[in-house]
Amino acid sequence: MIHRAVLLFILLCLNTTIQAQTIRGIITDNASNSPVPYVTILINGTTSTTTTADSNGAFIINNIPVGRYNVEARRQGYESSIQKEIVLAIAKETYLFISMKQKINELTEVVLKPHVNKELPLNNMATASARMLSVEEAKRYAGGFDDPARLASSFAGVAGNTGENGIIVRGNAPKFLQWKMEGIEIPSPSHFGDLNSIGGGTLTALSSQVLANSDFFTGAFPAEYNNALSGVFDIAIRTGNNRKREHTFQIGLVGIDASSEGPFRKGGKSSYLFNYRYSTLALLGSALPDNANGLKYQDLSFKLNFPTKKAGVFSLWGIGLRDRAGAKAKTDSIEWKYYNDSEQDDIKQYMGAAGISHKYFFKNSTYIKTTIATTVNGTDWATQKLNDQLSLVPKSSIVNTNYNYILSSTVNKKFSARHTNRTGILITGMQYDIQLNKADNTQQPERNIVDAKGFSSLLSAYSSSSIGITDKLHLTIGINGQLFTLNNHYTVEPRIGISQQLSTKQSIALAYGLHSRLEKLNYYFNNSLTTGAQQVNKDLDFTKAHHIVASYNLSISDVLHFKAEPYYQYLYNVPVIADSSFSFLNLRNDWFFAEKLQNTGTGSNYGIDLTLEKYISKGYYYLFTASLFNAAYKGGDNVWRSTRFNRNFVFNFLIGKEWYMGKRKQNILSLNTRVCYQGGNRYSPINTAASEAAQSIVYDESRAYSLQTTPALNAHFTASYKMNKKNRTSEISLKLLNITRQPDFKGYKYNLQTNTAEKDLESILIPNLSYKIEF
Repeated sequence: MIHRAVLLFILLCLNTTIQAQTIRGIITDNASNSPVPYVTILINGTTSTTTTADSNGAFIINNIPVGRYNVEARRQGYESSIQKEIVLAIAKETYLFISMKQKINELTEVVLKPHVNKELPLNNMATASARMLSVEEAKRYAGGFDDPARLASSFAGVAGNTGENGIIVRGNAPKFLQWKMEGIEIPSPSHFGDLNSIGGGTLTALSSQVLANSDFFTGAFPAEYNNALSGVFDIAIRTGNNRKREHTFQIGLVGIDASSEGPFRKGGKSSYLFNYRYSTLALLGSALPDNANGLKYQDLSFKLNFPTKKAGVFSLWGIGLRDRAGAKAKTDSIEWKYYNDSEQDDIKQYMGAAGISHKYFFKNSTYIKTTIATTVNGTDWATQKLNDQLSLVPKSSIVNTNYNYILSSTVNKKFSARHTNRTGILITGMQYDIQLNKADNTQQPERNIVDAKGFSSLLSAYSSSSIGITDKLHLTIGINGQLFTLNNHYTVEPRIGISQQLSTKQSIALAYGLHSRLEKLNYYFNNSLTTGAQQVNKDLDFTKAHHIVASYNLSISDVLHFKAEPYYQYLYNVPVIADSSFSFLNLRNDWFFAEKLQNTGTGSNYGIDLTLEKYISKGYYYLFTASLFNAAYKGGDNVWRSTRFNRNFVFNFLIGKEWYMGKRKQNILSLNTRVCYQGGNRYSPINTAASEAAQSIVYDESRAYSLQTTPALNAHFTASYKMNKKNRTSEISLKLLNITRQPDFKGYKYNLQTNTAEKDLESILIPNLSYKIEF
């Protein structure tokens, strides 16, 4: 295999011809989104390669050799803006959306730091705990595996596991994170989501081929974000090229990936973009856990864009996934070592979101954006178990289907260089059909836990203002309100942030927000198996949290940036069980929860996140992040304990190097690695006597999460070689996830043959050798 790969490299590098490429884009005002005309565009900060945007803010620079560049925009009356690490390849044009901030006092001599896209979120209402995730990073960083969810675990304040991509933000459960696409909340876009961990799965359906730069929030987010407790992943789909058709095809060990984009007709302004992926994971069967090679998944994402002369811009967008998994029961009872060896599973999952968006610009620095969308997610999971007669009998069944119908409308008004307001409404209709049943053993029929079918709504409105007090002092203030019509619980949530530029190299900020989130709908309708009462949790309130974040930013040099963010979060209204250590803050994947809850639990998360990042210069980059934190909770027994997700520390170090090769330096060899060292998973001790009597694991919940596994060391590696030829770019890459084979600790499982409890450890090394061609 190695010799063949080397031979392929040599053959592909021979007889290479190369041509220059084009950078084009548009300059907009970051507050009003209106075009900014006559902006000077510089490449790598010099006037040797420069141009000026036209009256519509559009620009184009031709005949630029392939490579990596910084693009700077300058205009009198505006703060300079720098787009770093822009990659040019032969097969695809590079299109940039550059936003610029208008100065408040145009005539003063105040020296302001240029806005660097790597340091700032896209959302100009964000004050702290926000980072822009670039598509280029998603492709380059080791351990990301082209999955934004896995890439996010490289950032400060985020922890994760190898076997799943659930995003643990500042000690909070993955289920508290909100996913948004094109401004609309969507179900978690992960394949095999919510099976092992609510809010997590294996890989997301978000391909880097279609993503635009997006925002990731880890606390105290702006007023426009509702129904989110720990963080927000605000994903955008890029607009396809409207000048020429471009295609990408990739084949690898994990499956195939195909995308295409271009204009509907030559010379038109409308465009299309789509991406399709299919995988069976069969080729990786020996590297994955038992039954994992039976996993099959596919996903599709798209965006159709239709600019008009007078009616604004219309877009049709969507994403969808389908998953299939299963496990066969072992028919020889002698082989029944663990409880699930005698079980047979058949799992089907699907998720989708589609919408029509319209954005219209008025002449007075105002725009209105309206979206009508629908989302769906469903799980059909049937489990059967072999009884003593080796006949399959029903053990449990999940039929969970949820449709959301969404109307979102936002008005953004820039009153002046000092003041911009954004006000909007969000109406979400929730249609649900949920059937959850479970049998206690093979001798008894299934008992009904949830039987619910109906419709409810989540209504939300917000208003947020960004106020420039001076060129260096900035205030953001807003409010969000929500009403859940199922039980008429509501919440009113203030948000405020203030930032101060101390010098051209330093700035500080302070942000506060009250945030809340609903639970999955099935928990509102569960019956109590203890008392027999029906729908005992229908009156559950929002889980809420106060977030306070301070931020310090230091630009050590043009390519080296440091950030520190201490924070505190106080969670309350948390669902707990009376006189028990149980709390929904620790919930992972209990579909068959069947107890009465009360909103009396609390939680406390505090810590500090540190980031030191060197942007690519002289062919290399590095990123160091550190998170030191404590996450505690108080259950229904009023005792404070560590949460399940209280790892206490996470350290990440990423480094990569690029070499330009070939006669004209048109080819790129790239090596990247990531090392993560983090505290171990928390777990509860086993009640040995009770476990032996039940022949299954019984935990000592009076000492919940009092134990912790040893710290985990994970390492990931990516190598790629990109070849630019006339009219096409090809790339061979090798991505290795968890080369240290660090196991994930999932708890304990009971060995029926030895009548002992054993650690449930899952050690996964995931390789992906792939070939990609762009043309």
